Amino acid sequence: MDNNNQKIAIYPGSFDPITLGHLDVLKDGAKMFDKVIIAVADNPNKTGMFSVEKRKELIKASIKDLPNVEVDSFSGLTINYAKEKGATILLRGLRAVSDFEYEMQLSQNNRALSEDIKTVFLITRPEYNFISSSSVKEILNNGGDISKFVPKEVAKIIG
Repeated sequence: MDNNNQKIAIYPGSFDPITLGHLDVLKDGAKMFDKVIIAVADNPNKTGMFSVEKRKELIKASIKDLPNVEVDSFSGLTINYAKEKGATILLRGLRAVSDFEYEMQLSQNNRALSEDIKTVFLITRPEYNFISSSSVKEILNNGGDISKFVPKEVAKIIG
């Protein structure tokens, strides 16, 4: 299939670090689209626990069984990055109603910037609803076991 006919989705986020919830959304997205680019946001206004390069390393270690997924990073507007990559879909994960309010506003802003790029929301499995990167960092910072919250490859590297 040539690149012009591929359905390319961008899955943007900080992924600081990637969790089982992120991976759940990513696996579903990889089944739906020809190519998914998991794009680590490099926001100079935020200080992450892990560098962008480390986050990319953790993601790559977690997606070895997903041949149509690439890992990249970007800065600036997600919509501009999506256009650069020829993507027509922004993939977003939802855990709870509170996520939906934020994500809906974001998707409406993106749609105002580009009518050609749509947002697709995927809901995580219920067992991942409570997992967030913030909670993983808190557990990690306090010496707890993160293996129930992150891919096993990530737990081996940082846990």
